[in-house]
Amino acid sequence: MTPVAVNDDDDLADVNDASPSRASMITTTNTTTLLAPRSARSSLKRARLLFDVVPRRRPHSAADDDGAIDPSSTSSYLASATLAFVPPYRERESTMHETLMKRRARRLGYASDAGSGTGGAVVDDDVGPPPPTTTTALVPRIEDRSSSSSSSSSSTTAVGGDAMIVPTSSTSSTSSSSSGTPRDPADRRLGGGILVPRDDGSSASTVPTPKWHAPWRLSTVISSHLGWVRSVAFDPTNVLFATGGGDRVIKIFDLAKACVASDDALRITLTGHISPVRGLAFSARHPYLFSAGEDKLVKCWDLETNQVIRHYHGHLSGVFSLELHPTLDLLVTGGRDAVARVWDMRTKHQIHCLTGHDNTVGAILTKGTDPQVITGSYDSTIKLWDLAAGKCMTTLTHHKKSVRALAQPTFENTFLSGAADTLKKWVGSDGRFIKNFTGHHAVINALAINDDGVVLSGADDGTMNFWDYGSGHCFQTSATVAQPGSLDAENGIFAAKFDLTGTRLITCEADKTIKIWKEDENASELSHPINMPKWRKKCIAESKRRF
Repeated sequence: MTPVAVNDDDDLADVNDASPSRASMITTTNTTTLLAPRSARSSLKRARLLFDVVPRRRPHSAADDDGAIDPSSTSSYLASATLAFVPPYRERESTMHETLMKRRARRLGYASDAGSGTGGAVVDDDVGPPPPTTTTALVPRIEDRSSSSSSSSSSTTAVGGDAMIVPTSSTSSTSSSSSGTPRDPADRRLGGGILVPRDDGSSASTVPTPKWHAPWRLSTVISSHLGWVRSVAFDPTNVLFATGGGDRVIKIFDLAKACVASDDALRITLTGHISPVRGLAFSARHPYLFSAGEDKLVKCWDLETNQVIRHYHGHLSGVFSLELHPTLDLLVTGGRDAVARVWDMRTKHQIHCLTGHDNTVGAILTKGTDPQVITGSYDSTIKLWDLAAGKCMTTLTHHKKSVRALAQPTFENTFLSGAADTLKKWVGSDGRFIKNFTGHHAVINALAINDDGVVLSGADDGTMNFWDYGSGHCFQTSATVAQPGSLDAENGIFAAKFDLTGTRLITCEADKTIKIWKEDENASELSHPINMPKWRKKCIAESKRRF
């Protein structure tokens, strides 16, 4: 075939200067035709397609003297057409182009037609209509596709990934393009498939189904402290629990007797701190109770003698949080001096001083796997620490307000953080963000999670939200009530924790009381159903929101 000369010098320069690597290929039924590089697209618009084969004309007759082109012969001469002055085709460049198109389709999550290379033609809309060949359309798979729709379209074939191959004829797209109808921007040709938008019904698959939980109600109120109750802890046997408050004392209660409001529920009162007690923890391997207060003191109590046996000196200001390592004899404390200190509980020596926060360290988590220490600070950041090196592994800056509470479940490697802006769920290993728990518009002071996946968030204003940990659905919103004789403003919640069975919840509040909550035994899915329309509407609204 001999190329036809072009008189336009600019067109010739545009075509020759273009890079051969930008060339595209059209596979037709008869032969292979090379399109000009994409940089010469403007020249192609002016020069049009120059063919070396003149299309057939209608047979000349007396009734028809115009000699119009026969539309039926379009495919015959288009298949053998070639452009003038197109650089020679190279096999290596074609392979690179096909590989690029496959990678683009794979990155977008669409499967291409196996066994067809790129799967079909890659056509630029500005060059001209595609050849009347058969291509495959990649349609995102709808999970709940009915059997009737699958039976009606017998030519639809399911493939791996999130797509379904639906054979379509390019003649329809040719006619729409030639008739002047604009193409849908979402209708791109990538790797032999047409990418079409998802159906509206597929958005329902992004809404997680929440697990049903029974609502919680108040069971018992204990008035024992003379000040705000700031901390609570359960012993490993689930027989005792201890509370510390602004009256500078630690009280140890019998859990079973306290749940039924028995008069002899109080076991013992420990005195020794000279400021409010802000942190408590029972040791799982030793008969010890550890306490931390705003007096900069960290104490170790022997529960057999009810006396202090160790002091841990080093904090320069009040200690606001305290946690024990689950597998090692280590104690981690954090306070107003903006550091977290790691102590050897036997030798009383400070092993590490974890520095990096700019404000008070208000919450601490410890784990048996890396990162073994997680700290939340009033500077609105969360840090994940390498305990062996004593250095920060990751800093999470998603929160906009002070992080005052952290909690982690026992059934998966994730954790939850609470601040005045929102609750956030993270991956425990590397701190990757998972999702937001929105709806609690208050300063979150307490977080607690039980083995059933129930999350409690307690706030400064006395509001309590109960969430499903898996989906983030808030199934109950309630508020605590200040006891008679207290101010209405004294209804804040400072600390909360589930017992080891997960059936009792203890909250420490600003009205100087300890409240015990339990699930409603008479509740069922019929009496307290999940409001799915409201939950679905909330999920769709949050998916469009940028946090």
